[in-house]
Order: sequence, then structure tokens, then C-alpha cells
Amino acid sequence: MNAVLSRNAPRIDHRAVNARRPLPYASMDYAVVGNALQLVSEELCETVNLCQDPIVLDVATGNFNASLAAARRWCEVTAIDHASDLLHRGRQRLEAESMGVRIVDGDVDGLPFKDQSFDAVLSCFGAMFASDQERAASEMIRVCRRGGQVGLTNWTPDGFVGQLLKTVSRNAPQGAAVPMPCDWGTEDRIEELFGAYGNIELAAKHVTFRCRSPLEWVDKLRTAYLPVSAIFATLDADRKRALRSELLELVAGFNRASDGTMAVDAAYLEFAITRR
Repeated sequence: MNAVLSRNAPRIDHRAVNARRPLPYASMDYAVVGNALQLVSEELCETVNLCQDPIVLDVATGNFNASLAAARRWCEVTAIDHASDLLHRGRQRLEAESMGVRIVDGDVDGLPFKDQSFDAVLSCFGAMFASDQERAASEMIRVCRRGGQVGLTNWTPDGFVGQLLKTVSRNAPQGAAVPMPCDWGTEDRIEELFGAYGNIELAAKHVTFRCRSPLEWVDKLRTAYLPVSAIFATLDADRKRALRSELLELVAGFNRASDGTMAVDAAYLEFAITRR
């Protein structure tokens, strides 16, 4: 087996790393954009052609969007994420468990499963937040059977969410370890991470974020999306107001609604890697 996939490779203390990270694997709360991201997960399941009996892993599951989409296609689904994140998603967790989804505490850069355990490995805007990108990619490949698929959706650096994360990271405390997850939203980076393991197909897509007003959306974002709320929590009142204004300006630049509401198209890349 390729040395990158070897279980004998030096291991990282992932829990120690993740405990120090200001930005965990975190997903938009349903109250902000959950409905839109459910559509993304449904499309990803169609791309990897999930239907009846495949054994599926949903990595960094967030609000269980991909897990539920796969379960509705009669797949045997395991969802993995941080216990601290999962505990705060009671309603979604109950829904997932009622659909037969098995829920496991763990990290993408140290998956607690045997080699080639799954027919498909999915991650919708989750694995891209891994602290060790190379390890995360090799772990997803390792647990996927030969001939199976790794399906990913990742925000692009130049799209709305990529620009949002850049705006927020500029306001992080000096020395804070803010990951740049949108590297995963480029063809070149995915080729670097996965190209040696299989054939890669990609599609450029977008999902629309809608809200009654840009102001309402930004204020919900501050409390519902951890990569944003974690930074706001470190700022004094003046800097909070300044960052809020920056985010409103960003929304205005992308907003195509003309009636005072918000309709922002957020670009992402969808990848399907077929493991050799």
C-alpha cells in the first residue's frame, strides 16, 4: 500500500490540534442556510450515484445534510464529526438517528475505521476545514474501497464564502491559527491531494443563500457559523462594528436581489474521485 496511506506513518495528536483551533469543523446552522446546503448534498449523492445498499461515510457531517440524503437513498450511513459539535445539534441528530444513521465521534485526519471500509466517502463543506489537509485526504482515500468514490463539495476561494472567510480571517487575533479551507475549492489543490489515488471529475456549481435582508443574514451568521462567531468573540465593540460593516459590504457586492432581500450565489466545486 502507498506509504501515504500506511497506518504506520507518524501520527498527529489530532485532538490536541483541534482543541487549539479557533475554527472547528462547523456547518451553517439551518436557520441561516441549511435548506440551501441540503440541496447541495442531494446533488452530490446523485453525482456519485448512491442508491440502495452502498456503505457510506459522511465526514465532518455538520448538520447531517449528506448523511440524510444518502439515507434517503437506502444506503447504510455512518456520520463522523467532533463530539462537541454533535452534542449541540440535538434536533438534527435525532432526525439522523431515526433514519438509521450511525453517529461516530472523530476527526477526518484520523478516521477510526479499517482500510476500504466504505463504498463511498462524502464531505459537504466539512473536510475542507481539516487542520492537516494531506492527512485528511489520505484518510478519506484509505477508508474508501478500490473502485469506490470520494465525493466532495468545497467553497471556491474567489466565490462568496471564500471571500467571506478571507474577510473574517483578516480580523483574527495576531498569531491565531486560521486555516484557509478554500484551497480545497481549486482543481489544482484537489489534484495535489487526490490525483495519485484515482480519477477526478469536477463540476463548477453554485448555491443561493436567501434571507429577508442582508442585515438579518449577517447577524444570524455572527451567532450561527462558528468560523465567524469565533472571530467576533475576540473583538472589542468597535472592531465588531467594523467587521459587521465589512460583511454587509461583501453581501452587497454579491447580492442580485433588487427588492431589499438577499439572494447571493455562492460558488463551489463538486468533486468525485474514483479510487484506483
